[in-house]
Amino acid sequence: MSVEPYREITFDKEGDGPAGQPAALAALARQGLTDLVVFAHGWNSSPAGATRLCSDFFAPFPGLLAPGVEAGYAGVIWPSMMFTGEPVPDYRALVTVLPEKEPVLDRLTELLATAPADEAAFAEFGALLRELTDVAADGDGRAGAAGPREQLPAFLVADPLAVCALFTEALEADAGAAEDSGPNEGLGPAEGFGPGLGRYWKGAREVLRQATYYVMKKRAGRVGESGLGPLLGEVARAAPRVRVHLVGHSMGARLVAYALRGLPPGARPVASVTLLQGAFSHYAFATRLPHDPGRAGALRDLQNRVRGPVVACYSRHDTALGVFYPLASRLAGDAASLAGAAGLLGSDDPRWAAIGHDGVQAVPGTVVRPLAAVLRDGVPVSGCVSVDTADVVRSHSDICRAELARVVVSAARTGR
Repeated sequence: MSVEPYREITFDKEGDGPAGQPAALAALARQGLTDLVVFAHGWNSSPAGATRLCSDFFAPFPGLLAPGVEAGYAGVIWPSMMFTGEPVPDYRALVTVLPEKEPVLDRLTELLATAPADEAAFAEFGALLRELTDVAADGDGRAGAAGPREQLPAFLVADPLAVCALFTEALEADAGAAEDSGPNEGLGPAEGFGPGLGRYWKGAREVLRQATYYVMKKRAGRVGESGLGPLLGEVARAAPRVRVHLVGHSMGARLVAYALRGLPPGARPVASVTLLQGAFSHYAFATRLPHDPGRAGALRDLQNRVRGPVVACYSRHDTALGVFYPLASRLAGDAASLAGAAGLLGSDDPRWAAIGHDGVQAVPGTVVRPLAAVLRDGVPVSGCVSVDTADVVRSHSDICRAELARVVVSAARTGR
């Protein structure tokens, strides 16, 4: 580990951690620390990979801190998804986080490997995805297993062949854009698929990613609200003077944001929050949704539980959030969208955008700054702040940057 003192905070899929974990973290906080920086990794990370990411991300911090600041560090390790063996992902690796779904994953892997060019195979693929995600669709597009009257992602209950065709078009369009603009981390199409229906299996791979995204989306929120939030409350009781700074990447940004919802009443240990390429709605903190004023964001006004700023770093170079997040989000909420693929691809409909794509939206008073201005003048002392980091963040996972560490330190008010 690049920094000390460092501790790992581990949670299972329900947000439960090992006995004694809160006490151990509180003991760390009492060791003369003034500040505790807590980082949560995104999805698609093994535990060992998450630890390496924490080490790489934290490495610049000691050199950035002001005299008198005694910082400790913690990495939140949670069971996210793991795809291996690119460019042909080993989807069997999903068994490590969904062991109860092993037979389903075996068959999904077989279909993706053989890519049969017939409609029945796509129908089976769709049924397996619903089983994987515990979705049992009924006539009105809602489900029993997912919860009574809970709206389901439309792409899981619609025609699987149409959905796979739609994602194939998105992949091919993104690959064309990548060729025009140079190297990037887009999810380009896999090679080796034949003509006709067979070519849509390349889209099926992305549909599986999005199905697991649906599982991980729920899991990240649950771990944050039921696990990290209450744990931070215990730390606050044991070490009330320690200032906690939450940092999350991708789905880990969702996790730390939902931790605000899980804080005990009256507890305010969090002094700053920095969201790096956050994979959740840019309207999450909104009191009213622009397209539906009767509804609020899922984290309405929770920025007020933070003593300092809530900073959302975003980049237009993030293909995962710029192309596939809005596509999946739109398909999750609008079954009619499946009828018009051309209208989906390249659409800038703001209803479906991620906070890591264009920052905090629909929150009055939000400050928007380019990265250069923040590095020069610092982060505002409170409220929501959107920082355009496109100058240094060139892809979704491009976060181990000294400039981003400086943003966190500025938000935390711990810098030189």
